[in-house]
Amino acid sequence: MLQSLFLLLTVAGMPIAIAMSAAALIYIMISGNLPPFVVIHRMISGIDSFPLLAVPFFILAGNLMNNAGITNRIFDIAMALVGWLKGGLGHVNVVASIIFSGMSGTAIADAAGLGTIEVKAMKDRGYSAEFAVGVTAASATLGPIIPPSLPIVIYAMLANVSVGGMFLAGIVPGIMIALLLMAMVTYYAWKNGWGGDEKFVSSRFVRGLLEVAIVIGWPLGLWLLVQAGAPPRTTVFIGLALLFLADWKFRFTAVLPMMTPILLIGGMTVGLFTPTEGAIAACIWAMVLGMFWYRTLNLKRTLKICLDTVETTSVVMFIVAASSIFSWMLTAEGITADVASWILGVTDEQWQFLLLANLLMLFVGLFLEPVAAITILVPILLPVVLQLGIDPMHFGLVMVLNLMIGLITPPVGLVLFIMARIGEMTLERTLVALLPWFVPLVASLIIITYVPAVTLWLPRLLQ
Repeated sequence: MLQSLFLLLTVAGMPIAIAMSAAALIYIMISGNLPPFVVIHRMISGIDSFPLLAVPFFILAGNLMNNAGITNRIFDIAMALVGWLKGGLGHVNVVASIIFSGMSGTAIADAAGLGTIEVKAMKDRGYSAEFAVGVTAASATLGPIIPPSLPIVIYAMLANVSVGGMFLAGIVPGIMIALLLMAMVTYYAWKNGWGGDEKFVSSRFVRGLLEVAIVIGWPLGLWLLVQAGAPPRTTVFIGLALLFLADWKFRFTAVLPMMTPILLIGGMTVGLFTPTEGAIAACIWAMVLGMFWYRTLNLKRTLKICLDTVETTSVVMFIVAASSIFSWMLTAEGITADVASWILGVTDEQWQFLLLANLLMLFVGLFLEPVAAITILVPILLPVVLQLGIDPMHFGLVMVLNLMIGLITPPVGLVLFIMARIGEMTLERTLVALLPWFVPLVASLIIITYVPAVTLWLPRLLQ
């Protein structure tokens, strides 16, 4: 009955968070087993969690980076690295998304932030609107895969797994997805006879490689010093001072912004801060860059960003609160146990369960926003995952990628709507433009699902 009420309210056009909480309230009032006040109590309990404090801070850090002029810097360095390849701006699109994903943490921010710049640049260079919108939407799915990631924080809290471990687990899959998307761009370039979008300039290319090498080499150098006995905090602070000095001297394009995920993951890995403290550190880092280093943010603009963050956080936390009462009701009524028993009755093979789970998550992703879908699906599927011996970190990445594919799929694909607006296209035309890009995304999903080492190799190596 609970599920029927939820579906009825959703079909009636009610917002997803209100539909979940209202379904739970109506069910309680009809059954008469519990006082209606339980709904409020469970919703408050659902968001009364220390790890969830990371959510508003990650949203704030992404908004600060997005409004600090960082997107142009990212686009410039991506252009220097791959703009000379055949189908250049398509490759730039993917590489820029890899870099920006380390700051925004959401597919929507990636699509809205970089998408405007990328689609306009591609149209100006003669690319079709369909190709520009397709590659931009597909590459936006990298946002929640490459750390930091809001959906991963929510999943880690619900599944009781390490946020730092989940962040590490997303790096290799994110790079793999990017390579498959770039392979798709190469296919289009070969098919249409496209050339590069700028001449290969060795000095720009070498400088871009140098910046990437600094981003990779800086944490490795600090790690070696710490292993040799240097005090971790002192080493990090001295390393940061040298990094700012080098940026001031050589005027790097995007070294400091690209350091955001390095600082987050490195700090959590060596124990400098918890994930929640890491989110606060990311905000401080973004404010230092935007207000004091690049001076692209002022107090008035920062206050507006904070208000926008409050609005976004309120929506996200309301969804989490509503999902918590709905999930609790599913568990209390034995529905999750019945689903687990049914699944285990159908199959006890890992590969068959993963196939069924993927189909379910893809279907749910068509209708539910990722945060709501995660909070509903985790209590239902996680018991089966644990019984079948599947690593919950591996399953978490599978779930997040499924739900990211849902963001570019109707009827509730928010990235689909954003790209239709940016590309000035109808939804139908936008969907047709996206269809070929499901090939690399679904191929990535299959690989990540059935080759757990892709996800688990890096966490096991570093933890």
